[in-house]
Amino acid sequence: MSKKDSSGVAQILAYLNEKNRPYSAQDVFTNLQKQCGLGKTAVVKVMDQLAQEGKIKEKVYGKQKIYFADQSQFADVSDAELKKMDSRIAEISTEVQTISQSCRQLDTELKELNSSLTTAEMKAQIQELQAECSGYRERLDKIKSTTNHVTPEEREKVSKEREIYVKEWRKRKRMVSDMVGAILEGYPKSKKQFLEEAGIETDEDHKVTMPNI
Repeated sequence: MSKKDSSGVAQILAYLNEKNRPYSAQDVFTNLQKQCGLGKTAVVKVMDQLAQEGKIKEKVYGKQKIYFADQSQFADVSDAELKKMDSRIAEISTEVQTISQSCRQLDTELKELNSSLTTAEMKAQIQELQAECSGYRERLDKIKSTTNHVTPEEREKVSKEREIYVKEWRKRKRMVSDMVGAILEGYPKSKKQFLEEAGIETDEDHKVTMPNI
């Protein structure tokens, strides 16, 4: 037997004794491929050899062989120790579930952050929406201040346009409010300070009240 094969035998035997659970030859080959460097055929031969020498045990299920450590080498475990192990396993399982849940939550939050706008992008959108709202206010002011005689048809048209503009105004004001709220979650200062630094003027600053539709 070559030095490499001897090393492989020792590694496989140590692995089975350490894990103390049943494995197929394929399992051992997959788990120890990098460590022992043996091919699958060599692993099968090593495990058969260890079983023949009585160093490990084997069971045949149909066409598959299962190998496991010789249990006679291990000390007997009392019922109290088994219960203690079961209790520890339950604790670890609970910890694993908690950590997994936290990881899933953090992963969800990370995806949301990656898909959300940056502070700079939000500020740019707020300024754009503010400019559009200012334009709507100017148009509404012109409509309100006109003294020219209008026909019922024109009045109806203006009324419908007013309704559209007020709805859009309300929609965009809500969008700006949502964006500002999102920024403020990670902003160290107050809302008033943020609005001043970003150069954002509100309807209230201009004493403008949104009309009812």
